[in-house]
Amino acid sequence: MTQPIAFYYGAGELDRLSGFDKVVLQADFYRPDELDLLRGRGTQTLGYLSLTEDVGPPAPWHRPEHNPDWGGAFVHTGDPRWVAHVLEQAREAIGKGFRGLFLDTLNIEQTYPEDLPHLLYLIAAIREETQPEYLLANRGFGLLPQLADLVDGVLFESFSARWVDAGRYAPWPDDVLEVHASVAERLLGLDVDLYALDYADNDELCDFARRRAREFGMLCFVSDRVLSRI
Repeated sequence: MTQPIAFYYGAGELDRLSGFDKVVLQADFYRPDELDLLRGRGTQTLGYLSLTEDVGPPAPWHRPEHNPDWGGAFVHTGDPRWVAHVLEQAREAIGKGFRGLFLDTLNIEQTYPEDLPHLLYLIAAIREETQPEYLLANRGFGLLPQLADLVDGVLFESFSARWVDAGRYAPWPDDVLEVHASVAERLLGLDVDLYALDYADNDELCDFARRRAREFGMLCFVSDRVLSRI
């Protein structure tokens, strides 16, 4: 019996990945023949795609600010050169054999709210240009409800548990859990698949995350901070 979804940012592990209905992978880490093998075993592959941050070399679409956790440069989402760059990445992933795309770094409503319309345009362009079997959005709550018309599923990353300083994992404080619950209730009213991705390092915290996700109609996957665990 297969499990619903996995997020894995390593390479290989085809046999273990075959145990999932959907897997989110780094597009550069897998060859077309490996993707074909997974498809033949009934696993739908989604290639990772960042829409508002760029880890590449300096480029004209970069903002001066960088993500303090992962180092990528924030971008001007509406810059036509960035749009063209992202669309090319999306086309390459689909052409390589990925059946869909995982759209990351969508939560810019607090940092660059003026870019939200550009982000919606970019997601719509990805859908039209590549015709993927499945689009999964990570958060993007500032884009609701329009986002639900453009994607097939929404992921609530770090819904119940998170990585904290010094390499520890812990549940969110009660006040944050309440805020997340209110967002989850809003998501339940939309016509999209719902997933949760939580971070934990012990059985108790894993069980808490999975149980809470089920309460809000989400299929849950639990891993470490760098998604190296299946």
